[in-house]
Amino acid sequence: MRHLKAFHVFHVAASSASFTQAASKLNITHGAVSKQIKVLESYLSQPLFYKQGRKVYLTQEGELLKSYTEQAFQALESGVNKLTQVKSQCLEVSCEPTLTMRWLMPRLSDFYMSSGVDVRLSTAGGPVLLGVTGLSLAIRRDDFELIHDYKQTSLVDEWVGPVFAPHYWHQVKNDLSTAKLLHSQTRPHAWEKWLSSNGYSHLLNNVHQSYAHFYFCFQAAVEGLGAALGSYPLVVDDIKRGNLVAPFGFGLSGHKYILLGLEKTPDEAEQKFTDWLQTSLRSCVPTESERKGLFAAK
Repeated sequence: MRHLKAFHVFHVAASSASFTQAASKLNITHGAVSKQIKVLESYLSQPLFYKQGRKVYLTQEGELLKSYTEQAFQALESGVNKLTQVKSQCLEVSCEPTLTMRWLMPRLSDFYMSSGVDVRLSTAGGPVLLGVTGLSLAIRRDDFELIHDYKQTSLVDEWVGPVFAPHYWHQVKNDLSTAKLLHSQTRPHAWEKWLSSNGYSHLLNNVHQSYAHFYFCFQAAVEGLGAALGSYPLVVDDIKRGNLVAPFGFGLSGHKYILLGLEKTPDEAEQKFTDWLQTSLRSCVPTESERKGLFAAK
């Protein structure tokens, strides 16, 4: 739009009823205000102010233009406020890939519907850089050394246990000793730790198969290619659908899921997401019967 600056100067001067006050508010000189008013009067071919003594007053045309600029700049201010609110209601969140795909993403629409906060996800594990990268929060398993002094919010203790496709458990005759153990390269010692802790060290010589990603490991288990060692939030949906069974139950791994944030007062969107995440994950723990096994392992 032509002469937008002149319209803005006019709007401030008309609202102030003083070129001097307008100059102060705009941080320009009195002469610069007068110049912009003259530019606008020339453009419109109409006088907008008249002098009476040392004071300036709006002409009839000036009063009419003032009513238009008030509407225009109020609409602009309202639009900017809405844009700011939209931005503040968007969160950039980093989350471990398998937790993202198998637990978080299926539940995000419910969070959005209840909060109006749009969560934009990126996937990564381990160390993270918040703030300067645009990330507000990061969801992690506490199995790495933190290299930044971030605020940590505990989400839920991790419960783990072997999971099988029902037909595969039947195929190995309900016997872990004949099962193929599926590994993820991101957690190469998970089976070793579980077997040793649960009195099955002699099964370390079972047939093993490794996958590059934890997500693939679980998908292979669902397809009946072997047994995976499942963290409860990562397998709960498949268990409830009957795609997986956990005959050995679930036990505490000694790790937990945490939320990392900057050391500052969280904004409204961050607080809403934190509260929802804590409530959702803390309710996502195995029941007493699930901890003991969905049915007795033989």
